[in-house]
Amino acid sequence: MLLKDANILVIDDDEDVLTALRLLLKSMVKSVQVNKNPNTIQSLLEQHQIDIVILDMNFNGVVHTGNEGIYWLNKIKSFNSKIDVILITAYGDIDLAIKSLKNGASDFIVKPWKNEKLVDSIKQILLQKKTVKAPRLESLSGEKIVGDSAVMQDVFLKISKVAPTEANILILGENGTGKDLIARAIHDNSNRKNKPFVKVDVGALTSTLFESELFGYKKGAFTGANENRMGRFEAASGGTLFLDEIGNITLGQQVRLLSVLQNRTVTPLGSNDAIDLDIRLICATNLSINDLADESKFRKDLIYRINTVDIIVPPLRDRGSDITLLCHHFISNYAEKYFKEPFKLDPEFIKKLKDHTFPGNVRELQYTLERSVIMAEGNTLKANDLVFSAIESAQKPQTSKIVNLEILEKTAILNVIEKNNGNISKSAKELGITRTALYRRLNKYDL
Repeated sequence: MLLKDANILVIDDDEDVLTALRLLLKSMVKSVQVNKNPNTIQSLLEQHQIDIVILDMNFNGVVHTGNEGIYWLNKIKSFNSKIDVILITAYGDIDLAIKSLKNGASDFIVKPWKNEKLVDSIKQILLQKKTVKAPRLESLSGEKIVGDSAVMQDVFLKISKVAPTEANILILGENGTGKDLIARAIHDNSNRKNKPFVKVDVGALTSTLFESELFGYKKGAFTGANENRMGRFEAASGGTLFLDEIGNITLGQQVRLLSVLQNRTVTPLGSNDAIDLDIRLICATNLSINDLADESKFRKDLIYRINTVDIIVPPLRDRGSDITLLCHHFISNYAEKYFKEPFKLDPEFIKKLKDHTFPGNVRELQYTLERSVIMAEGNTLKANDLVFSAIESAQKPQTSKIVNLEILEKTAILNVIEKNNGNISKSAKELGITRTALYRRLNKYDL
């Protein structure tokens, strides 16, 4: 990131300091926000996309110890750990400086500061942001996986662990959570990144198309086969094959797929010559683990083949402050796309956004914000600029009142397991029973 692209927030209760820093930086950076009250920090971070906070360590009070700065530093980092913080104090206490750096501060400046030193500190931080990018957050195509929540950090950690291996990966998650981005990130951080990445929506293929698309065919293999065609398995040779919606294929299709994966060869339709395979397989589905474990729907031996490691992508409602991060990301992108000035976000806009459950997940958020940017009249997005999808927000039809105790228990178990994406341990804990007891109930109700 360059200095001219940076957004800076300055928090200091000294009006002279705010004026001095605003005048110093306004011609160098993209934007400078200044405020005397540290209690406004979270609101300002929600309303504006901020790269660096310049934060005073001492605010008006009976005693100035510098601990006020440490407190607000921790608040900023808990809100978004990716925001860099430069602390400023009139006290040159080295112990306090070390403590602030250990708590996540990027730098420490002593009053009275030298302008060159402060600007250099900002440049160094921005240079580090530019050159030290976690590969798990951005694909080779430039698509970013934005997230700072604990659940997404777990996903990023798993990506960094499994990407360099040859392990087959199964990605689980609701529609709209970004499973395809996860698949692409795994490929782009693997040893196969310079080889093909081939995606197939296998759930949309008929039985005939399934074989011809995946395995290919020879000229004359069937009516309409007027020339040889390479299948997706062969096209992905040396690279990664991503089979999306794997949970929707039929048992017959599963048998054909299992045979190919076991033998590591594929035979095009109309040919007797097998072709050796060299692919890394990634699959994805919106089905839960429980659905996949149902052998009447999905072969267990195939599950073992495609699921060396599974990655569960959390729904947006479980990602906390990621909603705000994604909001800034998408609004910035769409403002640029539609040639509009950078937007400010009204606090009520943020509140309405955070109060929505987003059943359509990141995809719904993305389209909602794009619509808001297109329809906005001014340069501030307000609550009435947010119009959520009627399709996603439609309520499920009400069922008749449940009075049977066993039906109540079965329904509760299903809801909790779905909420926890099939995680039996978490579900048992939430239900207040042991894993063994939960398994007994699953068998009892044939779930």
